[in-house]
Amino acid sequence: GAGVIAANVALVDPDAVGVTITSIVEVHLHNENAATVDRAKALFRDAPEVQQCYYVTGGSSFVLVILAADMRVYQRVTRRLFAENESVKSYRSLIALDRVKTETGMVIP
Repeated sequence: GAGVIAANVALVDPDAVGVTITSIVEVHLHNENAATVDRAKALFRDAPEVQQCYYVTGGSSFVLVILAADMRVYQRVTRRLFAENESVKSYRSLIALDRVKTETGMVIP
């Protein structure tokens, strides 16, 4: 029906375009008030390196998937988004060793 398909995309092999770092990042904010959360959402949404961003429960504030060409680029991204962000209490990077499954489709029951 109308409004079901949000976008048609091409799946690009990150290695083919020089993107070698995939990182899953847990972000903890100092507080969860609406203004702080909304600012973080806007910052993460507008960052071109952030492929995915989720506002989550369970102790973390956000979980992000970040793509970067190399570790120097990744360090600049983490500095800009997290280390220099007064709203961020802490963050933890999990660098992917292998992209085991990165599908974007979904099964509709």
